Amino acid sequence: MTAPIGGSFGSFASLPQGPGNSMGPGRIGLDIAGENGLAKFNQPAGADSFGDTLKRALNEVSNSQDVSQNYIDRFVRGEPVELHQVMAAAEEASISLEMLVELRNKMMDAYKTVMSMG
Repeated sequence: MTAPIGGSFGSFASLPQGPGNSMGPGRIGLDIAGENGLAKFNQPAGADSFGDTLKRALNEVSNSQDVSQNYIDRFVRGEPVELHQVMAAAEEASISLEMLVELRNKMMDAYKTVMSMG
């Protein structure tokens, strides 16, 4: 069983937030493969679909990129932000983007496989 993204590296939500920063890095926490058990089978018919999960993943990757840029901007302006916070936010954004690109690649491979069957 694999850990949710952000889980094995820890959440950055506990990092101190500087003045003027309402955004902080968060945990992506996707459950695309259903690692969190069979509880999703008991949900009502209108529960999260794959499309909803994908939209949420895209939004969370975008948010992590925004948070990373926010930390970088604050650091460059000389605001009280620790370098390790900047580096951690940038690395989290990078890893989440890499994960999203690999997800796209796997989906494209699956689509091509299905299309070649017909």
